[in-house]
Amino acid sequence: MLIVIGLFIVALLLTGLLTGWLRRYALAASLIDIPNARSSHQLPTPRGGGLAIVIVFLVGLLSLFALDLLSSATLCSLLGAGAIIAITGFLDDHGHIAARWRLLVHFSAASWGLYCLGGLPPLSLAVPGFDGVAVELGGLGQVLAVLYLVWLLNLYNFMDGIDGLASIEAITVSLSAGLLYALQTEVSVLWIAPVLLAITVSGFLVWNFPPAKIFMGDAGSGFLGIVLGLLSIQAAWLDSSFLWSWLILLAVFITDATWTLFRRLLRGDKVYEAHCSHAYQYAARCYGSHKKVSLAVAVINVVWLLPLALAVGLKQINAGLGLLLAYLPLMVLVIVFRAGQKEVL
Repeated sequence: MLIVIGLFIVALLLTGLLTGWLRRYALAASLIDIPNARSSHQLPTPRGGGLAIVIVFLVGLLSLFALDLLSSATLCSLLGAGAIIAITGFLDDHGHIAARWRLLVHFSAASWGLYCLGGLPPLSLAVPGFDGVAVELGGLGQVLAVLYLVWLLNLYNFMDGIDGLASIEAITVSLSAGLLYALQTEVSVLWIAPVLLAITVSGFLVWNFPPAKIFMGDAGSGFLGIVLGLLSIQAAWLDSSFLWSWLILLAVFITDATWTLFRRLLRGDKVYEAHCSHAYQYAARCYGSHKKVSLAVAVINVVWLLPLALAVGLKQINAGLGLLLAYLPLMVLVIVFRAGQKEVL
């Protein structure tokens, strides 16, 4: 345990120091986000700091593997898929990669990560009034799992639009998942990887907390999306209830991004073009503060979604009810904040 605590402290310090170095590099290399009509920030800000998260977390995973605290399958999945997405994002941050090529890489990375984990296991979903039934989806399940991973890594990029939001989401979701694992004695060692991720992102948040001194960039946001997605599928191999718990914990990002995309598709917008019509962006403009919105998401995750995720994961309530209680109020919230409504520039 002392070794693990030491690893966490080193990860926190290294991420903070490396982020500071990347900030100086971004300023020297003119890797700057210049505000425009579709931006949620007002000052030119360096980007690409998320690379610190990538480097420190992947080195941390190798350390956990060396300590026999991480399986080879999980290491293969997170290291391979995460590195592919991070490198692609880094190159895109420095120039431009066409959307079709980025998407091809995303599907390849998601497929690799899923393959290393053994694919998507049979799932069981209990709904009110019915017992849970395990469903073997076969090939369709694997396709759906890849689509889920690709969507999650892209939506995480979409949701990284105001100071601190993507970092706070990763920290609260990962710590919540770690708590769920820690309460299950037979899988308690699994809390270490999510908590390592949370600690690593915390080192970056020191620089990214509103007002942000550096942005995460595609390398960081896409990496966090694919890693969180793969950790959630890893959880499904332990118990289907854990997967539903992860989906509950990720509900804020999934709801906002999915509803926004749905409305933009209906309107015929080019969904690959930048926009500022997410609920969190409208909320930030409404309250004139990134900090208030990012902290509000943290409160929702801890006060509302965490108890539901624990109740489902510990089988105190059935998964169907837990998902309904998590997503229905958030759907109302994103509609109230006009998610997907065409912005007036």
